[in-house]
Amino acid sequence: MEAMGVLMTYPMSSYLEQQLQNRFTLFRLWNLPNKTHFFNHNAHNIQAVVGSTHIGADPELIDSLPALEIVSSFSVGLDKVDLAYCKEKGIRVTNTPDVLTDDVADTAIGLILATLRRICEDDRFVRSGLWKKDEFKLSVKFSGKKVGILGLGRIGTAIAKRAESFNCSISYHSRSEKPESKYKYYPSVIKLASNCDILVVACALTEQTRHIINREVIDALGPKGVLVNIGRGAHVDERELVSALVEGRLAGAGLDVFEHEPQVPEELFGLDNVVVLPHVASSTVETEMAMADLVVGNLEAHFLKKPLLTPVV
Repeated sequence: MEAMGVLMTYPMSSYLEQQLQNRFTLFRLWNLPNKTHFFNHNAHNIQAVVGSTHIGADPELIDSLPALEIVSSFSVGLDKVDLAYCKEKGIRVTNTPDVLTDDVADTAIGLILATLRRICEDDRFVRSGLWKKDEFKLSVKFSGKKVGILGLGRIGTAIAKRAESFNCSISYHSRSEKPESKYKYYPSVIKLASNCDILVVACALTEQTRHIINREVIDALGPKGVLVNIGRGAHVDERELVSALVEGRLAGAGLDVFEHEPQVPEELFGLDNVVVLPHVASSTVETEMAMADLVVGNLEAHFLKKPLLTPVV
């Protein structure tokens, strides 16, 4: 399969990069000094694109690769891949579900604990020497809280199970009610926010869910509420979030994702009630390797004309 050309859109994983290089003819999009010249001379030699949460496969890229057969995304979310256009062009699409569920769910619980219990703030308190001079602030208990989950898919369900171990009551909103679920369903995100202490965003990013966390939802969550986002940054209207946190209309936020990564609203940096992470919810050694293996496995299956491991389109 060395003759098969694979275009990697963004530096994602050194392990993945090495595995691709070992098996295919690998092109690195971010290293190209002149993309127009590159595509003019190499486009017909590229049969696959490996995308990420940063750069996937939009119509412009797809149209520039006439031999493209498959897009294998190093992610669960596919908001950076134009699925409809791929389907129209007969291009297969795969992603990496399941293997990162536990890590993302663990991170969601970590963000809840860090935000409610002021873990990052207390760490700075000790490191700065203030413990010798001042009293630390009381934090807020997590156990027994009402947790609302927006999106009860694989990751949302894993978060719910973990929150149950803290004796939390669980409710959710999703595109439709899940009859098999034991959790309380609310028909709108506003109703969900009005009836929980902690709102966790764990749904897919679509045009319908872009800025689904708006001023109305934030105000429904209220001045004692906490927002946790491990979905996508564009789920949240960041201006409204910043405004609510600064004005005290929201108690706190734990954020792993942002709308214009790696750009983060600087107003958040001075707020002790906010915990910010650089989109690392799934970034463990074990999961990165498992995701990479799944990307490579899908490519190999496609080129060997075997069933794809995790087909989307």
